[in-house]
Amino acid sequence: MSPYLLPLCAPLLLLGAAAFGFMRKGRRPPLVPVCAEAAALGGLLVALASLAVLILRGPGASGLIGWAGIGLSVRLDAVSVTMLLLVTFIGWIVVRYARTYLDGEARQGYFIGWLCTALAAVLLLVQAGNVVQLVAAWVATSAALHRLLLFYPDRRAAQRAARKKRLFSSISAAALLTAIGLIWVSFGTTDIATINAQARTGEGSWLIVTAAAMLALAAILKSAQFPTHGWLTEVMEAPTPVSALLHAGVINAGGFLLIRFADLMVSAPGVLAVLAMLGGFTALFGALVMLTQPAVKTSLAWSTVAQMGFMTLQCGLALFPLALLHIVAHSLYKAHAFLASGGAVEQVASIRRPGPVAVPNGLAVVRAFLIALAIYAGIGAAFGFTFGFEHKSPQALALGTILIFGVAYLLAQGLADAAPHPLTRRTAIYASAAAIGYFALQTAAEWLTAGVLPATPAPGRLEWTLMALAVLSFGAAAVAQALFPLWASHPAAAGLRVHLSNGLYVNATIDRVLGGWSVPKAS
Repeated sequence: MSPYLLPLCAPLLLLGAAAFGFMRKGRRPPLVPVCAEAAALGGLLVALASLAVLILRGPGASGLIGWAGIGLSVRLDAVSVTMLLLVTFIGWIVVRYARTYLDGEARQGYFIGWLCTALAAVLLLVQAGNVVQLVAAWVATSAALHRLLLFYPDRRAAQRAARKKRLFSSISAAALLTAIGLIWVSFGTTDIATINAQARTGEGSWLIVTAAAMLALAAILKSAQFPTHGWLTEVMEAPTPVSALLHAGVINAGGFLLIRFADLMVSAPGVLAVLAMLGGFTALFGALVMLTQPAVKTSLAWSTVAQMGFMTLQCGLALFPLALLHIVAHSLYKAHAFLASGGAVEQVASIRRPGPVAVPNGLAVVRAFLIALAIYAGIGAAFGFTFGFEHKSPQALALGTILIFGVAYLLAQGLADAAPHPLTRRTAIYASAAAIGYFALQTAAEWLTAGVLPATPAPGRLEWTLMALAVLSFGAAAVAQALFPLWASHPAAAGLRVHLSNGLYVNATIDRVLGGWSVPKAS
């Protein structure tokens, strides 16, 4: 047996645990939680063993278990192993958490069954070596998630979110099927590695460009990009383990799809430009709305919208190694944030404010941004990157500039007139650490995915325009956030806050366009 078939053991273990859970659906089903946790841990061990295979044997693919290009096969490379390790680790944590969280629920076994099914489907997706398996796993993931979102079927908000999610998932699946059909016509194969290899060496015909557009549409809908983001902020009625699995795992499927077909996407620069524009806008929109949300879980949901937008922006700029790194970092952070949200609320409620908060003036904000950019440039030069762009893509440098704007906001707090000196020193250290971390992690991601993901192409006039627009937009948003305390008492600010807290009514407009389809009927 080929060692590259080893990753298939992980979803098989979870499917076995799922079947056991479906046989014992009731309250506190004997041995079901233990078996599910053991299967999740076994999946993690399989992922670690797959990493060992990759290190010892190098990237490769298993043979097809099937006929005529239809069946199961495994693609083992830096992308798939990274996602295998991420999904199995988070899955194990979520299953352990659910064992206690759902203890005593009337349908505990049913929940565990669908939770394990969803994890198995995601694992089959990220290791897929052929497009047929990828599509089947894509659809199965959506179906299992739908069941989990309706774990409390009598909650009207849960029904509304699940129905809207099913609508967008169905359109996403149709777009993916269309893309796969065009890919098969263009390349005559279902093997993903062969498709990427041919896309890398061939020219982008109209069929390939159309396939890339359909892949982009499927990813946009799957990862809740504007204006189809509303369902993601409405799924808070589901149990917390579902929120953690969705926001830290399933929502990343759109970004993974773009990364998996990176060579094909690079051959369609116009499609990448649309992704960059839509992702950048979604990131800004989600971040601004997040700041106005009073509830912790709702704020985290809007944070996910913003982060998925930023990931899409990275893919649109052809920074696929950074997009993969972003998926890993966001997933780990968001899983912890959701699972620890209850304890965090209790801790914050018990904290007494030490006194008035330091508010930076305009001069402090300007100094903070100049210092942050100087730190970024100095550390970048220390890493050996030249600003003639000979060793580093302009897209990566522009993205780093956007990220450093977040550090500039912290620096502005430390440079305020009323800020204590220890705060100023800490913020300067944080700024330096953020810049070092960005360059170090970026270098590591590019090194690990070299030969697997395509190099970022040289930007043309359109790409330069998009980068300038993104840097200016995120910079303006960061400045506005830093200066917000100075004009927060203005009536216009209060009105803007109300509109932002309602997501600028985009989701309500989508509900109206759907004509009430997404609203459950009164029983």
